Amino acid sequence: MDRLRAKAGMVISSLFLKVVLCTYLKFTSKLGKERAGEMSYMRGDLLTRMRKLVKGLARPTPVWLKAMEEAPPVTLPRSDGKIKNIEMPEDVYVKRFFKKYPDSLYHDAVRFNGFSPPPARVFAWRVLELKEQGVTEEEAMAVADMEYMTEKKAKKKAYSELKKISRLQGKKPPPNPYPSPIKEIQAEEKKYVKDRFFNPKILEIVKKMKAEKAAEMQERMANASGQPAAGNPPW
Repeated sequence: MDRLRAKAGMVISSLFLKVVLCTYLKFTSKLGKERAGEMSYMRGDLLTRMRKLVKGLARPTPVWLKAMEEAPPVTLPRSDGKIKNIEMPEDVYVKRFFKKYPDSLYHDAVRFNGFSPPPARVFAWRVLELKEQGVTEEEAMAVADMEYMTEKKAKKKAYSELKKISRLQGKKPPPNPYPSPIKEIQAEEKKYVKDRFFNPKILEIVKKMKAEKAAEMQERMANASGQPAAGNPPW
């Protein structure tokens, strides 16, 4: 009889401990969720919070609540944390222009010594302007393309005539006022290309790089064939 009572007591105590443990776990999980987020009465703006506190009898109705309900404050838009790309109406035609004339990608869109927009942007603005006048998209692009090519040819012709006049006068031709962006980049890189073949310091660096590359290739071939590399002992 005593054994049965002791066994029953152990069962009851174990059940009691399980109930207490489950209750504790539920309480801690609920507390963690409340701490992770915000209390319900702390969400929203000042007017929303005060309404919840007054409705829950957490505090008396303030004097200004009724006036604020009649004329609530302006709700300012909030950012969702994602920075959106700035898109302009002409960006579609700018991409099409670059696809047709890839050399124009090298035109500097921002020049600190001038205010001339790049050709792609001028082309896109012209297309939008023609479309506003009722012209179809295909015709507008064709007209803008024709104007771009005409202007480009006129610039080349004007510079060639200027060079002819300078040669007749025995003078050095002036620099091209409409230079090619690729030629401008090549002119900037010309100094470094020349240093690659004539500067002693650069030649020494190139020599070291070639030696390191040859040693690396030799070691790789030795590892592939299972033989020790030259200058390394087999052990």
